[in-house]
Amino acid sequence: MAGKAAAPGTAVLLVTANVGSLFDDPENLQKNWLREFYQVVHAHRPHFLALHCQEFGGKNYEASMSHVDKFVRELLSSDAMTEYSRARVYLDEDYKSQEHFTVSALPSVEPALGSFYFLHESLKNISQFDFKAKKYKKVTGKEIYSDTLESTPMLEKEKFPQDYFPECKWSRKGFIRTRWCLADCAFDLVNIHLFHDASNLVAWETSPSVYSGIRHKALGYVLDRIIDQRFEKASYFVFGDFNFRLDSKSVVETLCTKATMQTVRAADTNEVVKLIFRESDNDRKVMLQLEKKLFDYFNQEVFRDDNGTALLEFDKELSVFKDRLYELDISFPPSYPYSEDSSQGRQYMNTRCPAWCDRVLMSPSAKELILRSESEEKVVTYDHIGPSVCMGDHKPVFLAFRMAPGAGKRCQRHEGTPGETSLQHEEPRPPTAASTGPPARHR
Repeated sequence: MAGKAAAPGTAVLLVTANVGSLFDDPENLQKNWLREFYQVVHAHRPHFLALHCQEFGGKNYEASMSHVDKFVRELLSSDAMTEYSRARVYLDEDYKSQEHFTVSALPSVEPALGSFYFLHESLKNISQFDFKAKKYKKVTGKEIYSDTLESTPMLEKEKFPQDYFPECKWSRKGFIRTRWCLADCAFDLVNIHLFHDASNLVAWETSPSVYSGIRHKALGYVLDRIIDQRFEKASYFVFGDFNFRLDSKSVVETLCTKATMQTVRAADTNEVVKLIFRESDNDRKVMLQLEKKLFDYFNQEVFRDDNGTALLEFDKELSVFKDRLYELDISFPPSYPYSEDSSQGRQYMNTRCPAWCDRVLMSPSAKELILRSESEEKVVTYDHIGPSVCMGDHKPVFLAFRMAPGAGKRCQRHEGTPGETSLQHEEPRPPTAASTGPPARHR
């Protein structure tokens, strides 16, 4: 705004988005998704923008490769992103490698991680860590890295040990880490995708559920890896699809307090295949039907009223890590599972109990990097994208903040001209129609 003094600190925008649906129905969903994403970028005008995607390419990556290329090209060449003159894109396209694929090793069911980093042209003091050389390097131009990422020294990619999912040997979810030096402050950005609830019936059996225990183990593994002795410790932001779910047993007991339960079993195996909860009176109206992949509650408004905050008491999975991970207060509705019907922006599917799966978390030291203001101007925003627009089955979630000048741990072994680490940037301007050259692609 003209005449207004520049806000202190460096504007940062961190976005997490499970985008699998976009590649299953690209014609109807991608345009809306990109429009809503660009609106958030325009509203916050970050100097540094990180977009962490999960299920990038959808359920069948190989069949979706043309849609993947189109999506990446759009992000890198859009008029809305013109002022981001430098970019790094890391796509885990190794869908043919059973040993190394980040998320899954079965043909046609191997959703990938995709990490996008955009640097505004006014940002002069940014560098990226080389994990092999163990020093920071200047970031110039736009580059895309795909196929196998193991040979790329600018990131760390790991899968979880195979025995983490003993009942599902093919599921090889994992994480990708990059490290950055911004305003002489070092921090890690971790893209993560944890295991989902395979069955609503199994999740309902115990509190906490067996799936919650698997996610707890996997997240603990990630946190241990990023603070081990191989590299100097740094603040970290972990954002992705954690697949955190509400405590199913407690939620059902609360939603169906006055209901009676009917159990339906398979005739041949006697296995429980369905639970039906009916009101004790009121003509025994059905309140909830629960199957392996069905969570059909009669009143979805409970998940939308006041952004579903009454249900936050059942969001317990992060509490185990309260000394290692911090999160701003949630004031947006559950981010999953939304209808994939492009005409339905607020409707949940009846496949799972709505939950805050998509999160932006940070280490205690990263919390100190966030500049807070005592004035009325809001400098920190934690919210979702596209509240009334179909964005696929997940709503993207973002954290926008300004990094406090001089905060955090100073970067070590910086490659470049001495004295370049001082804060040098100006406020981003609205995008113009200028064009940039094609990005370099590394396979």
